[in-house]
Formats: sequence, structure tokens, C-alpha cells
Amino acid sequence: MTRSDTRHLARRDLMKLTGVGAVALTAGIAAPAKAQFKDPPTMTAEWDKTFPQSPNVDHEKVTFRNRYGLTLAGDLYLPKTRKGPLAALVVSGPFGAVKEQSSGLYAQNMAERGFATLAFDPSFTGESGGEPRNLASPDINTEDFSAAVDFLGLHPSVDRERIGMIGICGWGGMALNAAAVDKRVKAVVAVTMYDMTRVMSRGYNDSVTPEQRTQTLEQLSRQRWEDMKNGAPAYGPASLVLKGGEPQFMTDYADYYMTPRGYHPRAVNSGNAWTQTNPLSFMNMPLLTYIQEIAPRPILLIHGEKAHSLYFSETAYAAAAEPKELMIIPGASHVDLYDRLDVIPFDRLGDFFGQALSQ
Repeated sequence: MTRSDTRHLARRDLMKLTGVGAVALTAGIAAPAKAQFKDPPTMTAEWDKTFPQSPNVDHEKVTFRNRYGLTLAGDLYLPKTRKGPLAALVVSGPFGAVKEQSSGLYAQNMAERGFATLAFDPSFTGESGGEPRNLASPDINTEDFSAAVDFLGLHPSVDRERIGMIGICGWGGMALNAAAVDKRVKAVVAVTMYDMTRVMSRGYNDSVTPEQRTQTLEQLSRQRWEDMKNGAPAYGPASLVLKGGEPQFMTDYADYYMTPRGYHPRAVNSGNAWTQTNPLSFMNMPLLTYIQEIAPRPILLIHGEKAHSLYFSETAYAAAAEPKELMIIPGASHVDLYDRLDVIPFDRLGDFFGQALSQ
């Protein structure tokens, strides 16, 4: 996928972005999808992850509330063999995913390495609360990360002075934003990162023209009247139901979200849909304005060499202050870092947090 390809995609499919989010762009789908859940679903008791349960980790379903009063659902992972308060990690992402997918995989693997970890569903998605369903917000979702820190900091197994964050894909940008404002966070990792405010407002590779932006805002603004008249938000096209001819990175997304490899019925990207007005709060709120204020706490950015989204990590790295590291995984695509155990550098993550969160 070349940069000229993504520029063409941004011009051609800008209007589709308004309904389904940048990560779940669909091509050639006209019929809108209905939200799968009108009300927050009940939390499941059974193991319904896309990865096998580790025999070396204790798992517990938990809930906690954010500063806006929304109830968030999470999976708490603790190493079976543990002694004393543990260093802890908050994990979420990708954008449009649920904790039963990539974030849970990361959380369980880091728990195997001795950390207390919490993978959670952001507000309005998965098993977390919030109406309407399948909605995102750079403000509220940044707050979700800090609410998870609230929860971990009060857990008896956790040393509250040793808490870090991992954000995956679109939640990588959210995690960086949360770490900048929340000084309790001692270290942060963003994996295969998207800056959702940048891609929503400017398109891929910043290719959206002022005229296209104005057209998008015109449509989104008028959709608000339609939603008010109908008493409920309209939803965009079903995510990642491909018709052929899509760019490779869209095929990669579908190979994860729409196959047994990563499909989960609660994930927005697994054939469900965002509200059509979802991009509104992203359009003029740059997430990474204060990324330099994470310092002197360390940042680790991890991205695939062949990922179409690599430029997000490159520009974030350039804007951040030391200490910082950009780790490029040779030959890896964007989606490879969702679940490929032979690609994700878990040992490096363990070493990074082991050092950053040491007493």
C-alpha cells in the first residue's frame, strides 16, 4: 500500500469515513447497518476470547466507573504466582475492537510476565455502558484510560506507584493523550498506532482538502437534525464487509475481524457499525498536542515496517521528548501486531515496563 494509494482512498472514501470510522472504512456499501446493541449487553461469565486462556494467569471480570459516570467492563489478569504488590498495566484497543480480542491477548501475555493487567472496553462499546452504542470520543475515551488507572490503583494486588499503559491502534493515540495528562502513569506504549483525530479530520496521509473537510462537516451537521427527528442515531455501513478491489490494508483488517482469527460479535469492526456522526468530536481536537509533556516518563512506539499507518508513529516519535523509542518490526503489517505471537515483541514490552516500573 503506497502513500499515493492511501491518498486516493482518502479522496474516494472520505464520506464513508463519517459513518464507520477511519479504521473500518468500507468500499461500495450503500445500505446502513443497525447497531448490534441498543442497550449495554450483560457481561458474559464464560471465556469468549479470541485467544486461549493461559493456565499461568488468574482471570476475573470487573467493572468500574469513569469520571462521567459510565460503567466500564474489563478483564483483570493476575499472575498465578505472585508476591507483594505488582506493577500494573492498563490495556485497550484497537479502535472498533473489544477486550476479547487484541487488548486481552496483550494483557494476558503481560500478566504471564508478572504484571497485573486490565484490558477494558471503552465507553459505548463492548460490555461497557453508555448510550448510544458504538460511539467514540477523544475526550471520554481518554478518560476511560484514567478510570482504569483509578481501578488498578485501589486494587490490593497493585502498587499504585507503578502503573503503565498500552494502547493498540486507535487507542495508541488515546493512551499517549491520557499519559500526557495523567501523571500517575509512569510509562506508555503505543502499538501500531493511529492518531484518530488526525485521520478523521485530514484523511490518510493528510490528503483531505479544505473543500472535502467542509463537505464532510456539512453532512455531519445536517445528520444531527435527522437523528433528532428520528429519536435515534443513524448508523453507517457494516464494517469490513468487502466487495473486492479494496486496498491491501482493508483486506488485512477483514482477515482479522471477519474470520475466526479475530471475529467477535461485540466488536464494531466485526460487521457492526459506528454512528454516522461518530467523527464529529474528532474533527478539531488534536490528540497529541501535549505529547512532549509525557517526559520524563518513557514512551515506546512499536510499528510494522510495512504498515500503511507507520507515519503516525513516526510523527508522534518526532514530536515526543526523550526518553523515547521507536521500534520498527521488519516485514510486519499493521494488523500483524494485533495477534501474531511470532511478531509482537512481548519480551521487549516486558523489559521496557520492567525497567520503567521498577521501584
